[in-house]
Amino acid sequence: MDSVQVETTAPLAPEFPQIASPLTAISPNYRIPKDTIRTSLKASTADSVLASVYSLGTGGILLSNFLVELGASPVVFGMLSSIPMLVNLIQPLGAYLSERSTSRFQYSLRTHGIGRLLWLILVIGIASAIWGVFNTHQLVILTLLIVLFSNLLGGLGTASWLSWVAMIVPRQLRGRYFGIRNSAANLTTLLCVPIAGLVVSHWYGGSLQGYGVVLLISIVFGLVGLGCQYFQVDMNPRSQNTYYGKLPQISEIQSEIAKDESSEVLQSIHPPQEQLTNSIWKNFNFLIFLLYFSCWNLAVNLSSPFFNLYMLDTLDLDVSYVTIYNSLQAGATLLMVILWGKLADKIGNRPILICIGILVGVTPLLWLGIDANRLDIWLWLPLLHILAGGTWAAIDLCSNNIQLAIAPIKNQSIYFAIAAAVAGASGALGTTIGSFLLQFSQSGGLLGLFALSGLFRLVALVPLMFLQEPERG
Repeated sequence: MDSVQVETTAPLAPEFPQIASPLTAISPNYRIPKDTIRTSLKASTADSVLASVYSLGTGGILLSNFLVELGASPVVFGMLSSIPMLVNLIQPLGAYLSERSTSRFQYSLRTHGIGRLLWLILVIGIASAIWGVFNTHQLVILTLLIVLFSNLLGGLGTASWLSWVAMIVPRQLRGRYFGIRNSAANLTTLLCVPIAGLVVSHWYGGSLQGYGVVLLISIVFGLVGLGCQYFQVDMNPRSQNTYYGKLPQISEIQSEIAKDESSEVLQSIHPPQEQLTNSIWKNFNFLIFLLYFSCWNLAVNLSSPFFNLYMLDTLDLDVSYVTIYNSLQAGATLLMVILWGKLADKIGNRPILICIGILVGVTPLLWLGIDANRLDIWLWLPLLHILAGGTWAAIDLCSNNIQLAIAPIKNQSIYFAIAAAVAGASGALGTTIGSFLLQFSQSGGLLGLFALSGLFRLVALVPLMFLQEPERG
């Protein structure tokens, strides 16, 4: 994004060795009743709405403003953004551990649930700082530690969650469904971020205390969001053709399919051995995607953590202004994400990634003339955030869709975890390089970093020219 979003769960998002049967998505009429699919999709949408409230308190502009008031250095901002990406290296381990569990839902509670509860420690830390027990430096360190451990737990659960959702959402509806899901989440952000910003900046006990209140409310909403996952059809990762708990009749359905359906259906139940045993290192298409994904994340994260820092510190804008800009960005995403989803279903994801990627690549260059004058504050900054919202809606949605399409059914979580790990490592590297260039730069500063990031973003699009998107159906 072109304004920092520190996600502890993403989204965008976002977002296995013995995976549950793929026919959840391929042939839902045989595997899961339509009503059950509808209930699962509604529950997942509700989860995304509540998770967006959780994210606005534990990341993004409010957390950035919190650290600015504590006097954090640019290196701290770089670490704050790099940690959620770097911990993606643990996703292959999370994929392995999830396959040894017997329930996607229970595994999600153990990872994401504990990770969200850890933020209560920061609430206690803020209260202690108000009472004089902690100083600002200690509070900054505590914040970074909580970001680290909560994201480690989230990283252990992300691949499992993504595979769970991929099995629920029918392939031909992915663009539209994720468009609607992301739209609902962005509508929540649009409504809640300015309210939260006003609470923080106008809280009678001070902005530090105000942030603590908003953080506590966000944690509660995040835990309720995890509860919504109970209503999603559960799956047992240890059994390829059974589901855990929610569909006791599934074995009977399987028997009927095995007896009555045509060889075409049986072939979809048991994919060809060549597809199941295809090596990751021989999957040229996936390797091209990894090259694009890693280069893109490095280029984007050279600058993305520092746009909010530029507004809050360099331009010295009040946090309420910045939250309004973020709301405009969420509003643009809300309006565009459904359109992008329908367009992706129609023409594919790769053309959108290339065309919109060029626009996202030049966006950092548009910040070079921004100053603290009235015209920029009331016109150009809002327009830049609207542009970012509309374009990043396409990038996030299509990147997720094309990853789901490229990953084969067998060992799906391995592909998801490797992609996340590579992207996380490269994104963290980009953020680290950006923060140190900013810390020790003699000239150029933030604006020079923005220009460098824009150039690298355009170069990162080159691998997409060689990527072959699987047929949609």
